[in-house]
Amino acid sequence: MSTIHPTAIVDPRAKLAEGVAIGPYSIVGPDVTLGSGTTLMNHVTLLGRTTLGRNNTVHPYAVLGGTPQDLKYRGEETEAIIGDGNTLREYVTINIGTEGGGRTTRVGDGCLLMAGCHIAHDCEVGDHVVIANNVLLAGHVKIEDYAVLSAYVGLHHFVTIGRHAFVGGFSRVNVDVPPYMVVNGIPFDVVKPNAVGLRRRGFSAELLTALKEAHRLLWRSGLPKPEAKALIEQRFPHHSEIRILLDFLKAVDRGKNGRAREATRSPAEPDDDEHRSGEEMP
Repeated sequence: MSTIHPTAIVDPRAKLAEGVAIGPYSIVGPDVTLGSGTTLMNHVTLLGRTTLGRNNTVHPYAVLGGTPQDLKYRGEETEAIIGDGNTLREYVTINIGTEGGGRTTRVGDGCLLMAGCHIAHDCEVGDHVVIANNVLLAGHVKIEDYAVLSAYVGLHHFVTIGRHAFVGGFSRVNVDVPPYMVVNGIPFDVVKPNAVGLRRRGFSAELLTALKEAHRLLWRSGLPKPEAKALIEQRFPHHSEIRILLDFLKAVDRGKNGRAREATRSPAEPDDDEHRSGEEMP
């Protein structure tokens, strides 16, 4: 049975599974769907066509399903979909998608979004992602599984953060971040493999050695990138993670401005210097 505090305002058209808890002064709109075991603490606002799966916890003053901060948005019917087992802390904001960006903003399963995070229109956040305080995602950003973003990171639109990557605090991310690596700074430097995170997740010492050598060849040796990539393929033909890293870099090369997802941009979208979205990063 669901529990709804008497001060909460829940539209009768909202779809609530069994075991949902809605706290004081929260607002739930007519097109919201909540899965079983999901808890909204006090002063949570859910708007638009927004779906939360099972066993999510949403802390006070979060606003989910708000309209995109994009001047091209014209009220088209789009949505935000949030998976299972996520923790969304205070003042997290997640906007619905836009017609030009695929119509959907997504957050996967088992994520921790700390206080003050903003997830803009048409972003894709994978599973088990950790996003620290006051991190700002511009539109169309993709964050792959198990990535970690430290506090006050700003992400340019159409950027991709590779799986198991770690982004240091206060970094400015305007190009794609390779998987399995630690990056930091303005502009960011690819510092080293994310050895601490990978060990915690059970990756082998042999793989860490391979990633360390791949990092050296790609970002420290001074070799031309094609030559470095060829050497890595020759030396480490059996590690699927090395293949993922190299495929990621190939996709970046096919994109624009160091961002693979730029290749998917709609022809109707303006170029970077003309982009008028409110999500634009400097």
